[in-house]
This record gives sequence, C-alpha cells and structure tokens, in this order.
Amino acid sequence: MKKLILCSLLSGFILTACSRKSETQQETSQETSTSQTTASSETNPLAEAYQKALKSDASAFPQLSETVADNEAQVLMHTSAGDITIKLFPEYAPLAVENFLTHAKEGYYDGVIFHRVIQGFMIQGGDPLGKGTGGESIWAGKDDAIDSGNGFKNEITPFLYNIRGALAMANAGPDTNGSQFFINQNKQDQTSQIPADIFPKPIFEAYKNGGNPSLDASYTVFGQVTDGMEVVDQIAAVETDEADKPKTDITITSIEILKDYTFK
Repeated sequence: MKKLILCSLLSGFILTACSRKSETQQETSQETSTSQTTASSETNPLAEAYQKALKSDASAFPQLSETVADNEAQVLMHTSAGDITIKLFPEYAPLAVENFLTHAKEGYYDGVIFHRVIQGFMIQGGDPLGKGTGGESIWAGKDDAIDSGNGFKNEITPFLYNIRGALAMANAGPDTNGSQFFINQNKQDQTSQIPADIFPKPIFEAYKNGGNPSLDASYTVFGQVTDGMEVVDQIAAVETDEADKPKTDITITSIEILKDYTFK
C-alpha cells in the first residue's frame, strides 16, 4: 500500500522519484509514460511546487484553516440530513470551483441525491440521474478547449489533499470531470499507510484524522468541509444496497452561496 500511494502521488506531480523499477510499476494502476518522466524541479513547475510544499508550514495549506480567505469561496449545502458548510479553493482549482459554483447557482444540484455512499470512505453526489452515470460540466457542448465532451481536466496541486472533509471531483479516469463530486469521510488514522517523507508534515499530521491518501494526485480536490462533518458521517452511515446506494434517498435540497468568487 505504501508503494502504491507513493507512486500514485509522485506520478501525479510528475517527479523523477516515481520512475520506479518494474516491481513498483506492477503495483500501481498508473503505469503511464508520465510515471516514467524524469523532470527536475528546475524544469517542471508542478515538481517545483511539490518541493516548496514539502518545506511549508500549515499556513500554506488552505484546507487546514477554517477561515475563509479573500481568494476563497464558501457554500452552504442544504441536504435532507442537515447542512454542510464548505469553503472552495479557486486559486488552486479554478475549473472545478467555477463549475461547482455555476451549477449551484443554476440549481443543477437541487433535488439530486447522494447516489453512492461508503462508510469509512466517502459520500458521492452531483449526478442528476442519481445513478452515477450522468452529469455534465458547465462547458459541455460549449467550449471544446475546456471540455472535449468527456469532461474537463484534472487540477492537481501539492497544496490540496484528500484529507477527511475534502471535497473532490469524481471522475471516470484522468480529465473526465463533469458534475459529480465526493466528500472524503473516512475518520481512521492513515499515517501508518503513508510514507512521512513524501507528504508535507502538516498534511501527514492531518491524515491522523482520516481521509483517503490513495486518491491523491488522481482526483481534483477543490474544497473542504468547515462545518457539518457530523452530517457527512450521518449520511455515510445510512443503509445501502449492493451498489452502495442509500436505500432511503439523501437529497441535496439546494446549495447556497455564502461567499462568491469572481473569475477572471
């Protein structure tokens, strides 16, 4: 598991360190040319950002603060199980945040259920079909430069992680983001599963409270729950069928914009 997470994380950041021997390559599902790329921090902006993140204190990671900064947005997700307050990070994931905010303003998520719920993992919603097979981005059919028809690109940064309470885009593979999203719910300490020297220290410490580090660098993290994790836990605990769908619908009533963001 440690090697899997290590290679997944580093291949997402396109670092030389993830060019592993065949034994490690067999353990990871991301056996792509990217994982074999050798790019130094001097020539690769993402790798350079990763090296900066490794040396940063907690103030550099917006998920670790409940304060909503000037360059962040905030929403209140009203659900049939209760309210969830989430702050969003447009500076790091502008496409995902603009997509989410626009859908929210237009009522796209109103009445949509959490169609996939796994206790000890995450809760997933955002599909108007309620099956996990639907949903589009705000650019679908409008701007091929952003959404080719399969979705918009992943936005990976070494300053956002799938810690407990993180809001992330669900996808069907790289760069297939549409409207579906999930909230990381797992509350079990993950530090025994991850190498401390690969994660920034503040993030390693945050994983003591739970989350899903195996998802890092494969899914766009674009928000963080700041209030209402008890509601997330309540949703995660509902009885589900063999497809992980709640037997009693848990619905997003509406998403209220508490603090908007103006995109350039």
